[in-house]
Amino acid sequence: MEKFKNTVNIADRITLGSDKMVLFAGPCAAESYEICMEVGSTVKQLCANLGIEYVFKSSFDKANRTSSGSYRGNSMETGLEILSRVKRELNVPIVTDVHESYQCAEAATVADVLQIPAFLCRQTDLLKAAAKTGRAVKIKKGQFMAPEDMQYAVQKVRGEGNDNVFLTERGASFGYHTLVVDMRSLPIMRQYSPVIFDVTHSVQQPGGKGGSSGGQREFAPFLARAAAAVGVDGFFIETHPNPEKALSDGPNMIPLKEMESFLKMIKAHWELQRAN
Repeated sequence: MEKFKNTVNIADRITLGSDKMVLFAGPCAAESYEICMEVGSTVKQLCANLGIEYVFKSSFDKANRTSSGSYRGNSMETGLEILSRVKRELNVPIVTDVHESYQCAEAATVADVLQIPAFLCRQTDLLKAAAKTGRAVKIKKGQFMAPEDMQYAVQKVRGEGNDNVFLTERGASFGYHTLVVDMRSLPIMRQYSPVIFDVTHSVQQPGGKGGSSGGQREFAPFLARAAAAVGVDGFFIETHPNPEKALSDGPNMIPLKEMESFLKMIKAHWELQRAN
């Protein structure tokens, strides 16, 4: 089973699917300019030291929270302004989620990659709207999807003339509040596009804390090593200076102070797989 031969261009500076590992990382939500800059500047320097390509990630809107009372974001305007400042001041590409078709064009004025959330990976109009922006499109595999069925989501984007599309594995539903990662999904999806492994959402426990999601970040290193050994083109990691106080996805995020050792570990396993 061979990987997809094409590569994905991100902001005319990163080639996903080449010989360099790519990291998409940042706080789950764009809580504030200060949090985003602290995380972005730290991870950018770590990636520079380790020879990893870096794309800053944060969401201007978290429309898929468990409870309507959970934090979603400041506003689309404020969130995109934060991301725009981070992009300009750190000189890094940006990836952010879009949940509605109408958001795509405006988000694309800032973001270099539009991310389609897992629950929305079959939404044809959303995929087509993202594709039409000309930005790279990152599609998360739905927790309810077979990996081979993700080829049709890729086809929807390519059908709009946009070949810069790639897939992300983030675990599959395994009973209530639990996800499991079938490592077979990585080579299967890699037939259709480059593949990213979402480390932190794969250890999430959706709705596991009643009105919010839980997580088991202690298992993140094991899954990350396994994905690196199987073979992926990069990783997605949410990180925060203080996950316990994060406004979204705190239980599964990697503490920022642990990112250096975490990235060194992943890079070593990724390089070992590439050498074999």
